[in-house]
Amino acid sequence: MPALDTNVLVRYLVQDDSGQLAAAKRLIGRCVAESNSLFVPVTVTLELEWVLRASFGFTKDDVLQALSNLFSAAELTFESERAVEVALQLYRDGPVEFADCLHIALAAQAGEQPLWTFDKGAARISGAQLIRAR
Repeated sequence: MPALDTNVLVRYLVQDDSGQLAAAKRLIGRCVAESNSLFVPVTVTLELEWVLRASFGFTKDDVLQALSNLFSAAELTFESERAVEVALQLYRDGPVEFADCLHIALAAQAGEQPLWTFDKGAARISGAQLIRAR
């Protein structure tokens, strides 16, 4: 199964470069026509959220909508799909960053909890625990 890099998904979502957008659409269309899924590594999901927010000014709601739309696309297969789904819900429900939500969800999926952190915000999420400095 072929995999996608962050920049392909960014071009597909943001549509800021017509040449790269056309190439991304051709690739995705070809894979769909051949009944192939495209793999999205968890690191690409993490970077995608950051790029949309930091480089393109997406709001939290915009990011959630974009990631949810991609997540529901039949032609895409996400690494650690269940953890990404949990992370999206944690992000939707809480005041913490998506990266923290994904770290917590991946640790939980691996059966490795709590996620120890110095981040007071992240520690408010079930599955994380604050380390207190003395």
